[in-house]
Amino acid sequence: DNWAFLYAQRLALKQELPLHVCFCLVPKFLEATIRHYRFMLRGLQEVAEECAELNISFHLLLGYAKDVLPTFVVEHGVGGLVTDFSPLRLPRQWVEDVRERLPEDVPFAQVDAHNIVPCWVASPKQEYSARTIRGKIHAQLPEFLTEFPPVVRHPHSPSCPAEPIAWEACYSSLQVDHTVKEVEWATPGTAAGLAVLKSFIAERLKSFSTHRNDPNKAALSNLSPWLHFGQVSTQRAILEVQKHRRTYKDSVDAFVEEAVVRRELAENFCYYNENYDSVQGAYDWAQTTLKLHAKDKRPYLYSLQELEQGTTHDPLWNAAQLQMVREGKMHGFLRMYWAKKILEWTRSPEEALQFAIYLNDRYELDGRDPNGYVGKRCLWSICGIHDQGWAERAVFGKIRYMNYAGCKRKFDVDQFERRYAPTH
Repeated sequence: DNWAFLYAQRLALKQELPLHVCFCLVPKFLEATIRHYRFMLRGLQEVAEECAELNISFHLLLGYAKDVLPTFVVEHGVGGLVTDFSPLRLPRQWVEDVRERLPEDVPFAQVDAHNIVPCWVASPKQEYSARTIRGKIHAQLPEFLTEFPPVVRHPHSPSCPAEPIAWEACYSSLQVDHTVKEVEWATPGTAAGLAVLKSFIAERLKSFSTHRNDPNKAALSNLSPWLHFGQVSTQRAILEVQKHRRTYKDSVDAFVEEAVVRRELAENFCYYNENYDSVQGAYDWAQTTLKLHAKDKRPYLYSLQELEQGTTHDPLWNAAQLQMVREGKMHGFLRMYWAKKILEWTRSPEEALQFAIYLNDRYELDGRDPNGYVGKRCLWSICGIHDQGWAERAVFGKIRYMNYAGCKRKFDVDQFERRYAPTH
């Protein structure tokens, strides 16, 4: 279920050439820990096995793409290169670095297999809100939301087989923190991800529209780790969920809004706004209101360590933080509350954003993702991205405010706090 892969095979079939798949394993990536790398690598093992069955060579190259991929292209006589897409700064730089180092006679194509409507097709500019991008996305879904053709067994074998991959040795090449452990609830790989999708449709989809904002109810898809690592395609998830629209219209529509419109809005923001991870990326009104209230007295001030350990005065915030630490996932409704409290309890919006991104990227399985920077977590919650401006108040200015009492009105806060109470 990957349009870049499908395009590459189509080119190879047309030219009657073998097909190679390369993954460049970088020693570190932002705040990713062994939790993220193990999830990714265990999923890649599944990809390697599937490629072998399809007579497609899978290569795991250790190092940055610019250092290892051009050499691979030359040594294997590769006739063309196809890559996937990410709107984030670092992966875009990787693509540019490879492009500069490739032999001039090797064409290089990029396919947005990441989104349903390709990012640069959905809109040619930064969109202001879901309201402004929604119609553009829906107008183009009939063209892009189609069933995938299959990847077929490749008829052209490479002249020399791919070298066996020493998977355990891959871990010794990493320069990442090994203290953030793997989670038990999420099994990596496409097969496991599709099983979660199947269980969502069978058991939780019916409640998605009514209970998705209640952290105590099992109503979410829980697919974000597999979607983030590309182990399940968002397009596959939408295709399968839409088959049940007649039965669960409201839930299907709500899921499409979250997984397509809101997700692609975040992609759009990161693609067209180079400051997607800083306060400078916020709209002028938000920067102004935050600046005006920068010197406001904070009710509490916490260090990064206190936040990380979930030792604030707020038991709900602590529970949300500890859920993220233990499970690699925080309930979607609480992500906004979590980020807004960090703004309220730190010395400045800049520090708040820095802390939120660090914690999100370090613990969330789907961290280091456009939806993490701009979705209901970091920049949106702290700097009012896609807000319209709310009533003026201390610290927040016109940024939307959330408090404990408001959460108590929405769900059983005590139940959630008991579930994720500190173990010490």
